[in-house]
Parts: sequence; structure tokens; C-alpha cells
Amino acid sequence: MDIAAVQGVRARPSIGGPWPADLVSGPASKKLGFVKATRFDRVRGVRAGSWSLKPVKATEESTASVINESTATSVGKSTNILWHKSSVDKIDRQELLQQKGCVIWITGLSGSGKSTLACALSRGLHSRGKLTYILDGDNCRHGLNRDLSFKAEDRIENIRRIGEVAKLFADAGVICIASLISPYRKDRDTCRALLPEGEFVEVFLDVPLQLCESRDPKGLYKLARAGKIKGFTGIDDPYEPPLNCEIVLRQKEDNCASPCEMAETVIAYLDEKGYLQA
Repeated sequence: MDIAAVQGVRARPSIGGPWPADLVSGPASKKLGFVKATRFDRVRGVRAGSWSLKPVKATEESTASVINESTATSVGKSTNILWHKSSVDKIDRQELLQQKGCVIWITGLSGSGKSTLACALSRGLHSRGKLTYILDGDNCRHGLNRDLSFKAEDRIENIRRIGEVAKLFADAGVICIASLISPYRKDRDTCRALLPEGEFVEVFLDVPLQLCESRDPKGLYKLARAGKIKGFTGIDDPYEPPLNCEIVLRQKEDNCASPCEMAETVIAYLDEKGYLQA
């Protein structure tokens, strides 16, 4: 479509020339309801009367991302790839947000209150003007991990993917709250190793199996006891509690702290460690 051919818009004579100060009035402009012309020809490489784009000449910065034999690497099954460093780094983003990015990894049995704690923690930090994002185990299986089952190999991949996404959030300067059973120490330790020292905060909800089973918010324990769910954590599949986690929140039937109280414990830790300021 020739932009200059639309009645009511005066074609600019050249890329370097001045932009017309007004519009030519005419029936077509009134019919289309034009108020002012969109300055399409101000886009570098676009001529008036043409939608085609000219190739943008490579700058000194853009050439830095060109892959050659000396810089190309292989990661996993990916070959000939290069890490491209952004001009805005993690420190810049943290200064903008006035906080430090990290991962709060909440682990525990099904029914221990992980998702409830995650929401209370997110709300508590939000009220303090801090940006958070929750990666809930079930929520991630609605999209990111919808292709994974609960078989052992898929559980490992489930944790790996969430760990990598959590790492990206932390790098963005966000306080990422990961809430999922993550029953095996090795998988949690693998996620910890993705982040710099101190940026992975493991929170263990230490709640007895009997209490979790009595809650049974999803009815999963009942199905597992009936043999309708195989490999259910705590019933016929093990849960390996953390050995050296940063925070342990213990609950017993006669001593259960509220979600807000537990969230305040985590927030106090983050404040002490300097994560709530840049």
C-alpha cells in the first residue's frame, strides 16, 4: 500500500527533509477521520510510499553477538551457541526495584501448607513494596510442565525446569517463591547450585505426615491409601527432608502457626540478609 497515495497525507520529499507541518484537507481525509498522519517514514530504512524495510547496518555492538568458531560452545544438546551479555545487568535491575533477586524454595509434604505460605509471603512482601512471583508446582503443570507425568524421570525434569525459571526471575531482580513438594535432596541441591551463594533460600515446612493426611486438601492421600495413586510422596514414595536448609517451620497438631506468622519469619530472614534493599 502506498502511504503517500492516501489522500490527506502529504508525502515527505526525502528521508532527510522536513516533515510537513500540516495535512492536506480533502474528502478522503474527512471520510477516514484522519486527525494527523502517522509518521511511518520516520522509521529508519522505510521510504514514503513503501512498506519494505531496508536491512539495518550492523553496529559495533551488534557484531559482538556474531557466533564464530572461536566463541561457539555446546550446552547439552545445543551446539554453536553463544551467551550474549545485556547492557543492563542484574545490579541495574536490583537498583531499579530496590531489592535483591533470590529464590525462596518452599518444600514439604503434600498438605503441609506450601502454597498457603507462598501466598502469605507474597502478600507480605507486596505490602512492603517488594516484587515477587510464585512458581507453584501445580500451576506450572498447567503450562510449562504440562507434558510431564509423576514418574521419577519426569519429576526430576519438573524440578529442573522450575529451577531454571526461578533462576531467571532472580536474575531479573525478582524475589521468586517456588512452592512444590520437590521430595528429593539431590534435585533441590541441583537447583541451589544454579544460583550464586546465598541466593537460594530453602524453607522446609516440617509437618508430620499424620497432620498432612488429616488435612488432605485435594483428597490425594485418600486416593493413595486406596491404591488409586501410585508413587505418592509420603505413602509409597519417600520424602527426603533437607539437612541444611536456611529456614525450618515446624508445625504440630497442638502448635500450628498461622500462614502470616510463618511468612513474617521468612521476611525477617530476608530483611536480615539484605534482600529487601538494593
